[in-house]
Amino acid sequence: MDPVTILLLLFVVALVLFATELLPIDVTALGLLSSLLLLGLIEPKAAFAGFGSETVLTLASLFILTRVLLRAGVIEWVGTAIAMRSKNPTATLRTMLSAVAGVSAFTSNTATTAVFLPVVAGVSRRAGIATSRALMPLAFSSILGGTITVIGTSTNLVVSGALPAIGERSLGFFELAWVGLPVALVGLLYLFFVAPRLLPARDAHLEESLREYLADLTVAPGSALSGQTLRESGLGRDHGLTVVAVRRGDETVYAPRPDFEVQEGDTLAVEGATERILAGKNTLGIVSRSEEKLQALTGESGEVRLVEAVVMPGSPLLGRTLRESRFRERYGLSVLALHRRDKNFERLGRLRIRVGDVMLIQGQAERVNALGDHLVVLGDLTERQSNSRRAPAAMLLFGSAVLLGGLGVVPLSVAVVVAVALSLMLRLISPEEAYGAVEWPIIVLVACMLAFGSAFEATGAAKVLTGAMSGILEPLGPYGLLAALFAVTVALTQPMSNQAAALVMLPLAIGTAKTLGYDPRPFIIGITVAASNSFITPLEPSCMLVYGPGRYTFMDFVKVGSGLTVVTFVVAMLVIPRVWPF
Repeated sequence: MDPVTILLLLFVVALVLFATELLPIDVTALGLLSSLLLLGLIEPKAAFAGFGSETVLTLASLFILTRVLLRAGVIEWVGTAIAMRSKNPTATLRTMLSAVAGVSAFTSNTATTAVFLPVVAGVSRRAGIATSRALMPLAFSSILGGTITVIGTSTNLVVSGALPAIGERSLGFFELAWVGLPVALVGLLYLFFVAPRLLPARDAHLEESLREYLADLTVAPGSALSGQTLRESGLGRDHGLTVVAVRRGDETVYAPRPDFEVQEGDTLAVEGATERILAGKNTLGIVSRSEEKLQALTGESGEVRLVEAVVMPGSPLLGRTLRESRFRERYGLSVLALHRRDKNFERLGRLRIRVGDVMLIQGQAERVNALGDHLVVLGDLTERQSNSRRAPAAMLLFGSAVLLGGLGVVPLSVAVVVAVALSLMLRLISPEEAYGAVEWPIIVLVACMLAFGSAFEATGAAKVLTGAMSGILEPLGPYGLLAALFAVTVALTQPMSNQAAALVMLPLAIGTAKTLGYDPRPFIIGITVAASNSFITPLEPSCMLVYGPGRYTFMDFVKVGSGLTVVTFVVAMLVIPRVWPF
């Protein structure tokens, strides 16, 4: 059997496996690469070149920089600021969806959706809108924003990195904006006015932490809560925190009324899930005095761990309050919150510790490791907490990398790698967390598919396949060819990953365009936009995040996503040929 036939058979098998996901996508990609090597269809040097390529390094660096922004609470702050400053809830929701599209133009779609999800749910409840009519538009907004810049999605970056190997220049940083901005604007109008009419009205079911914690948080100087009533603050409605008591000086008000006015220096006893307490602590101007007192006592700063620990029988803490047991002095750690099944709503520092109490503990890693047998760590939650003090440095590094890379002062790959190095040096993120932030399955997929693309060209399989496609598609003309390639790419992105769909279609589109005498650029742009157009099924990660909380069905996505896909297709067909002539 000749090499071309073998390669085409491997191509078909890979397509089936990508679509059905009988194996994880990275395993399929590695299997494909292994087959190429064992059958002698590619040299080892060419096969492994993708793992050290500029595209892979840039992609890994962007994953890390996105985690740096998340840990600094930058994205979370944007959502909270919009929610607290706008008076018209419906306008707030639309502003927030627009902000989601803007933020996701520079960060991960999935991360943006995850951070904005609880805030959008709160705003929709405030506006009297069923959350099921807000959460799907949230996910779709993040996808739309990803079409604006080359770093908007990993798919755009993968396409850009693959182009030089096929003899085409990489995408410019804002090149996609010519079509991405119109697509995002028209798509947002669809989400504002059409999608809510197509979506059912269902109550959300947000997947919060199973444990509800009690925490004492003090209103700091300059907090947005100061001077607001509890109703105006939206602590419960928008932030998922229940204020069970307020301490002001020596006076404690239990179960305060909604019209109770919060003042600077008040200590709020709040109940809520871990994520909501941590978010409130970093975005609302409320602080944990326990944490501040620990730093004043020990002078320790830098990277800290956040863990859940359960009190075991025989613990010296039993029957004593945290103050009586001198917890901070004994362990060098601070207790941010405490979970107890019967939920005694008292001042946290006055609660007498019982067996089975779960405490949210923060402090230096070595001190956490030395807790002993009487406080057993249940889990490490460090990655869930954000630190707003890091926000200026995180924004400066990320903004500088985007600006220098976007303007071409230095290559984008250089800009983001340097930004990652500085983030590690400034301890904005730990090396362990940086490695954990990288989505390794995507890295492996991209590296292996770049190698497959090289083999596709070297064996002549690309010429055979594009020659066959040219004969079929030539009667359609350039507009018909663009429409056909767009439609096929959209179809492939539904069952398989966006990156895989783009890498499969790219060499075919370029080869067919050249054979028919057309400029490949408009077809490259069309495939890039189409590959991110995953609206019809909930298999896109951003969509999966809202699938459960919004209580959606598969057909909800088909109904709303099909309309948005048609809108995207029409706008792309109108814009692409005018900006990138055939």
